[in-house]
Amino acid sequence: MSVLIAFLSLIVEFALGYPDWLFRAIGHPVTWFGRLISFLDLRLNRATDPDALRRQRGVQALLVIVLVPAIAGLCVQLVLLWFVPLGWIIAVFLATSLLSQKSLYEHVEAVADALDSGGLDMGRAAVSRIVGRDPETLDRAGVCRAAIESLAENFSDGIVAPAFWTGVGGLAGGAAYKAANTADSMVGHRTPRHEAFGWAAARFDDWINLPASRLTALLIVLASLLVEGADPRDAWQAVRRDAKKHRSPNAGWPEAAMAGALGLALAGPRSYGGVMVDDIFMGEGGRRDVDSGDIRRALKLYRVADYLLIGLFGLVALIAVLVF
Repeated sequence: MSVLIAFLSLIVEFALGYPDWLFRAIGHPVTWFGRLISFLDLRLNRATDPDALRRQRGVQALLVIVLVPAIAGLCVQLVLLWFVPLGWIIAVFLATSLLSQKSLYEHVEAVADALDSGGLDMGRAAVSRIVGRDPETLDRAGVCRAAIESLAENFSDGIVAPAFWTGVGGLAGGAAYKAANTADSMVGHRTPRHEAFGWAAARFDDWINLPASRLTALLIVLASLLVEGADPRDAWQAVRRDAKKHRSPNAGWPEAAMAGALGLALAGPRSYGGVMVDDIFMGEGGRRDVDSGDIRRALKLYRVADYLLIGLFGLVALIAVLVF
């Protein structure tokens, strides 16, 4: 049933997204998890404590952050499936809140639209909503590269990974993944405040994203077979050559696949909070003069890769139904 819920939630979220009126009414699971993470960060992460104690408390916080949503998700799914007529339909709609297919497309497309209609300043404002780097340091090509990198990475950890863990563990698996991923984005940074406390969140997020990042790269390579102007051979070669050179054990896989498929150079040096991060390029040797047209090419590739993801889950769900 879990993989069927994941499959149907992909279809529903693809079409409907997460409605604005619902967000205004009750928020979003990420905002709920964020409140829990902020509470634990304030209560347990004291600057006066030694790093060893802060790391230990970070592990304890992570257990709470993961187990509370997992237990809640398990209880809700069991109640829906056992006691509510057609409760699986409700479970599907709940699972859609863990995905971001529609919003990811819209946010990245907004960067291309802003550049085309309002120029660099509007492009910087649009891209600042989806990336953490300093927008004022980005030229037009930098804005476009940032948008495409965000598209590739968020396809993995905002869509493929939650769908994967929902398929494995139902609402419990999907909620636990989303909470852990949110924890990494909030406290999993190498800053004086979070390097020790956020160590467990960062390492756990690395581990749980391993399957999805590899699957995402494969989906992009396969999608490049179907998209005019994309090169599956270069995509595969870029993954094999560059993915493991990225400072993240996971982000390099979808970024390298996207870069190779489109003939671009992504990642590379960039600034966060005034600090320059000297990363190597994914798709080394690719074109660095990226423009809004390349964002739209990347969106086409993403869309086809997403179709393949939905088809894959549909196939696995059909096999599961026939076998079990």
